Amino acid sequence: MVCDSNILIYTAEEEDGAICQPYAESPDALIASVTRIEVLGFRRFNDLPAERQARLNSIVNTTTEVPLDNEIIVRAIALRQQKSMKLGDAIIAATALEYDLPLVTRNEDDFKHIPELRLINPFASL
Repeated sequence: MVCDSNILIYTAEEEDGAICQPYAESPDALIASVTRIEVLGFRRFNDLPAERQARLNSIVNTTTEVPLDNEIIVRAIALRQQKSMKLGDAIIAATALEYDLPLVTRNEDDFKHIPELRLINPFASL
């Protein structure tokens, strides 16, 4: 499975961590290269409590990261040509599609227009 950035972020939170932890910390979990940038590179990261920063760093650094290669780039371009979507979302979706894996995300609306993409929402049954 490929984990969307929001799943890693929720894993580091007390309230939603238990819901997302089985996905983010699974040995089968992968992240797109852009996920590391989204999770660790947001503007107020340094304003977070030190323990939350450490938790996010730990999650990102222990999850297998898929490098951005030409196949993922070509697929992300095609996705963005079909429908306007954020660059990060296109790269994450393209990564899941290239590896024929489901995408774990809370943001189903960002991806539901991609019929061949299998989505898992850990929050759907709550």
